[in-house]
Amino acid sequence: MDQKSARKTAPPYSRYSREATALLGKLIRVARTERRMSAAELAERAGISRGRLQRIERGEMTSEIGAAFELAAIVGLRLFDADEQGLGRLLRQTDERLALLPKAVHSTPHAVRDDF
Repeated sequence: MDQKSARKTAPPYSRYSREATALLGKLIRVARTERRMSAAELAERAGISRGRLQRIERGEMTSEIGAAFELAAIVGLRLFDADEQGLGRLLRQTDERLALLPKAVHSTPHAVRDDF
């Protein structure tokens, strides 16, 4: 097995995911720049490396979502169109919905009938 085939390939992300990740990264960079924060300063406040911050700002798909949300919070970028109280309310409502749903979902294999 050669080196190229031994490498792990990245999963194919949808166009929506790629564009959303790129948008979030650019919005973080805009907010950081508008607040006149250096990349090193923001990375330090978020507890991540400057390199990771730069990867998030570039919209790389390998970035950690938690780090991206923390960066957004530090620079005041509101996500989900809600303030902190509204976000907490949405979170509680979602928890209530999840409590009503099954804990696990198992796919049941069944034959596809395509003989219309």
